[in-house]
Amino acid sequence: MTARPQPGVFATPSYATPGRLVLEFPKPWYELSPGESVLSADAYERAKRLLDIAVSLALLAPVLMILLLCYVLIRLDSPGPAFFSQSRTGKGGARFRMLKMRTMVRNAEALKSQYASLNELSPPDFKIKNDPRITRVGRILRKTSIDELPQILNVLRGDMTLVGPRPTSFRADTYALWHTARLELKPGITGIWQVSGRNELDFDERVRLDIAYLRNQCFLLDVQILLRTIGSVFTARGAN
Repeated sequence: MTARPQPGVFATPSYATPGRLVLEFPKPWYELSPGESVLSADAYERAKRLLDIAVSLALLAPVLMILLLCYVLIRLDSPGPAFFSQSRTGKGGARFRMLKMRTMVRNAEALKSQYASLNELSPPDFKIKNDPRITRVGRILRKTSIDELPQILNVLRGDMTLVGPRPTSFRADTYALWHTARLELKPGITGIWQVSGRNELDFDERVRLDIAYLRNQCFLLDVQILLRTIGSVFTARGAN
């Protein structure tokens, strides 16, 4: 009886062992073939920084208008500031202040322990479906990812890049040794797991995708991720 290959798996003749089939799994979309990266490492870093600045400056005016409208809505919806900065872990484990729009009640951090039993991810990650701390306007901002727009200022300052691993709120000294590979990269606004609609992943699974980006990073992949991000925002796929 001949085994049939599973859907999505390709069977090709084996030239090393005549008469046998070798199963070949399709490559993930983010895994590039040798030679697709035509820039040297230094040229890529310069091109990546120029892309960060060009895109951020092009978006700055419309983003500021959106943020102004959101500022009014947030202040009308619940007491507290419209913007806040949170300490995050960046490249090399350095801590920096990441900008966000407030989507939760003012005392959300104090309420965290109260809802700890509802956490759906492994600590130190914290995520609750239909989190009761999120405000009415905050749900809309998260669904559309508008709450992340202030991070364009982080990109212009050089704390972050457009494409890279998301910075964690917890410190690098809580990482397992293999997690530290992601610290070789500057943190980003978007990345592989965000555009794949996979926002429910545990930290270990997210780090594996971050490492996949580290191994395959090139200008072409960054552009692909940015284009996929546009589609993900309009379909609200992968949003928190």
